[in-house]
Amino acid sequence: MKVKVVNTAPFPMPKYETEASAGMDLRANIQELIVLKPLERILIKTGLFIEMEQGFEAQVRPRSGMAYKKGLTVLNAPGTIDADYRGEIGVILVNLSNEIVSIEPGERIAQLVFAKYEQAIFVETEQLNDTKRGSGGFGSTGIQ
Repeated sequence: MKVKVVNTAPFPMPKYETEASAGMDLRANIQELIVLKPLERILIKTGLFIEMEQGFEAQVRPRSGMAYKKGLTVLNAPGTIDADYRGEIGVILVNLSNEIVSIEPGERIAQLVFAKYEQAIFVETEQLNDTKRGSGGFGSTGIQ
């Protein structure tokens, strides 16, 4: 799939770091260091604008290294970028650590994964077919 990209940031275009990578890193398009207090959140722009085919979405996901090393994650993970959105890609980060954390200009803050989707058509009904699980909810399929 080809995706058109406008990059207004002074940083390199996102790319897959390995042959089998599912996501490519997004960088913080900021001019100076940003500091986040514990539980503080911020919207960081990337300088990237994309155009992709209908039937695909771009998902903004956390980077495992940022989560493990700094306690930073994407607040609405995965964030969905719809095929008809033409605005700048932003990343909502939250500091879940107990310490003040900094983000540097150009730092890799999230990853972008493209996924195919289908739109559902709801068919209203009075009853659903029975299954072995039935209405068992959270934890109902695990071993007790």
